[in-house]
Amino acid sequence: MRMRLFVASLALVAGSAEARTMRCAAVSRATIEQQFTRFNQALASRNPDKVTALFAPDAVLLPTLSDEERTTPAAIRAYFVHFLEKAPVGHIDTSTIRIGCNDAVRMGNWTFDLTDPKTHARTAAHARYTFVYRYSRGRWWIEHLHSSLMPAGH
Repeated sequence: MRMRLFVASLALVAGSAEARTMRCAAVSRATIEQQFTRFNQALASRNPDKVTALFAPDAVLLPTLSDEERTTPAAIRAYFVHFLEKAPVGHIDTSTIRIGCNDAVRMGNWTFDLTDPKTHARTAAHARYTFVYRYSRGRWWIEHLHSSLMPAGH
């Protein structure tokens, strides 16, 4: 009797797993590279709402110029309000892309050209980055972004 219940339970689990089978969105390296273009264009708008709209509602941001983990849309927006004051322009220096079913990861090194809003002095911030993207509700979202300044002497 126990064996039949166990087999029946397995059949239910297998059936529900098949019912939940998802379709994978068509994706290429170019699709993932385009996500950075969207991000950089949102930065160029200097509008924190445009940047924040690229992030999934449950995204995590570990930002370049802050030691505070941002786990809500409001916290992510607050970071970009201040970051955008520096008129950032990002450049990918190195990139590795891994593509899965409805998710992708892009990691490497990047440089941000920043302008001090008071002095107008320009500096470059060299950092490492990892983007985790998720395809959901018909579009690609930033699920996670981690960017950290390069160690001294890089």
